[in-house]
Amino acid sequence: MLAVFDKTVAKSPEELQSPQNESVLALKDGFLGTHFSSVHPSSVVLNLGSSGLMAYSFDRQNPLLPRLFAVVDDIFCLFEGHIENVAHLKQQYGLNKTANEVIIVIEAYRTLRDRGPYPANQVVRGIQGKFAFIIYDNSSKATFVATDADGSVPFFWGSDSEGHLVLSNDLEVVKQGCGKSFAPFPKGCFFTSSGGLRSFEHPVSELKAVPRVDSSGEMCGATFKVDAESLKGKTVMPRVGSDANWSQNY
Repeated sequence: MLAVFDKTVAKSPEELQSPQNESVLALKDGFLGTHFSSVHPSSVVLNLGSSGLMAYSFDRQNPLLPRLFAVVDDIFCLFEGHIENVAHLKQQYGLNKTANEVIIVIEAYRTLRDRGPYPANQVVRGIQGKFAFIIYDNSSKATFVATDADGSVPFFWGSDSEGHLVLSNDLEVVKQGCGKSFAPFPKGCFFTSSGGLRSFEHPVSELKAVPRVDSSGEMCGATFKVDAESLKGKTVMPRVGSDANWSQNY
């Protein structure tokens, strides 16, 4: 799976951008989407207009961690993995018996966005299993990205030379679009357009960027680790009015 988001929708962290990075334009003329199609047979590329693109393929997937895609009410979701507490989540979100993992994730996001009773970190922490997912909400031009606490699904992110965010389970595709400005997506974390990167395992702690160095000694993006000594000022999501959209307060 692949998503490339314009920096106006999801700006990549500055720490991901390596100073030696060559000029790579992942969105120009659909470059990275075309490359993804060339290396993944029978892939589907979705043009999101000025917001970017998403793509997926069922080629060479792990049968124990299948890939799924769905669109519900202008919410696009790419999902890879397996959720263990499916029955509980279906009941929690009022879904029918036929709902699969990608539908559950969309409904969890929509409940959060529309002032559900739980903060974002609790919503993601409530999903038990092995997973990585990418959500794009076309109605609010917002993104929501997460991976499980153990990083069970290979998942990477990076920045092209213009600061556009690239996300994929295919490391070579990320390298193609980002040069040296990439890293594994931090396990136990989620990223949103408005709130940036946060840990759902340690929601009151800040995340600290640790520079990565490749075998040639050059900077190669950054990993993010929980800084236990740094506490956020807020531990829960504030309610800010009856018509507020919680997706703006992650």
